[in-house]
Amino acid sequence: MTGIRKGLMPGINRRRFIYSSALAAGAVASEVAFASSRPRFKSPNEKLNIGGIGATGKGTSDLEGVSGENIIALCDVDSNNLAEGAKRYPRARLYSDYRVMLEKEKELDAVTVSIPDHHHAPATMMAMKMGKHVYCQKPLTHTIWEARQIAQAARKYKVATQMGNQGHAAEGNRELCEMIWAGAIGEVRDVHCWTDRSKGWWTQGLARPFESDPVPPSLDWNIWQGAAPVRPYLAQWPKEITGAKAGPVYNPQMWRGWWDFGCGAIGDMACHIMDGAYWSLKLGPPASVEVVQSTGPTAEMPPVSSIIRYYFPSRGALPPCILTWYDSGLRPPVPPELEAKELPGNGALLIGSKGKILTGCYGENPRLLPESSMADYKRPPQIIPRVPENNSFLDWIRACKGGPAACSNFEISGPFTEMVLLGNLALRLNRTIEWDSRHLRVKNAPEAGPFIKKHYRAGWHV
Repeated sequence: MTGIRKGLMPGINRRRFIYSSALAAGAVASEVAFASSRPRFKSPNEKLNIGGIGATGKGTSDLEGVSGENIIALCDVDSNNLAEGAKRYPRARLYSDYRVMLEKEKELDAVTVSIPDHHHAPATMMAMKMGKHVYCQKPLTHTIWEARQIAQAARKYKVATQMGNQGHAAEGNRELCEMIWAGAIGEVRDVHCWTDRSKGWWTQGLARPFESDPVPPSLDWNIWQGAAPVRPYLAQWPKEITGAKAGPVYNPQMWRGWWDFGCGAIGDMACHIMDGAYWSLKLGPPASVEVVQSTGPTAEMPPVSSIIRYYFPSRGALPPCILTWYDSGLRPPVPPELEAKELPGNGALLIGSKGKILTGCYGENPRLLPESSMADYKRPPQIIPRVPENNSFLDWIRACKGGPAACSNFEISGPFTEMVLLGNLALRLNRTIEWDSRHLRVKNAPEAGPFIKKHYRAGWHV
């Protein structure tokens, strides 16, 4: 194993840092040992014992979101990140492998999962089987099959769950639903969702470089790769590939641009931007997904930019609907009713038979176009329950303490994630796909199987 060694990290007590690969193997070897675990719901007056899987980056804000509870354990594959986390939570015990943390920390009530996409399902499933409540970052999973399994497991193990698409807990998406359901813009048959990611955020559309570098002493590269196929570590892109501006290849953040580890721009932003349309229009699974434009895709990476079109059938009294996704700064045409000169960098536009609604990245500020018409618009009555302080963490913590299910719990966010990730499936096949949601298969592309359900490296599973 390369990366972090079994010796002491500077400044951290040996008892607080656990590296046993044997324990890690044991933690996943037998589901029988923990499959019967029952979730522990605390009373509203008690504090949860929470473990953070991911100590910095998104882990920083996720842990801050639950910091009113007891943070008793932290896990990160990079000892430098772990040391940073330990400064904020000095009483937390420290681990490099979440499998070991979950096995050892018997007092854990719940975990936050704030690590690269390919680790979401393995960490989340293990925690749920052990009766732990889970707050997992978006996208909920790396693959469509994983999303189906996670939603089913959440129902089976009856734990409190939440996906980290925080806009689902906020006021904006609720107002959007109420406007749509009240008929503010009539029948909606056309939706446009766009983001400025990945352009300028991470690298996509390239082949894997052949070079390799020594693994930094702080990083356990083997655990970082997790269920993905093994590859050599490389710190910086060779300048002859990317030009004078070389940048990190995998870590931090750049993993989003690799199929083995991330889900590209769709995975990063669609669970935010598509959420309002999916909820308000009750979209469900699409019948087909079309790649309209794909610039520079490779076997290893998503394209530099893409336009993807989802076709949804009629849903009861609701008409068929087309949702078009744009990334890397691509956008739909500016609607003539827009009073601003251009559309924002991230947002959604819903086009109805009687008007149009524009929202922000997280569903915030839904407004009719032209926006000046909002001055005379009377919002419909509130029919969707509001979340305390519009806060997804408080919503989840309340559920962990016996309150109502969190609003983006996995039985809701699992099917939504399936829909979102179908865009990536179409990209990987580079064709229009006809989707059979019931059987999780592409009707017109039997070769899609490995992209729907991937192979897991030994020692990792869902």
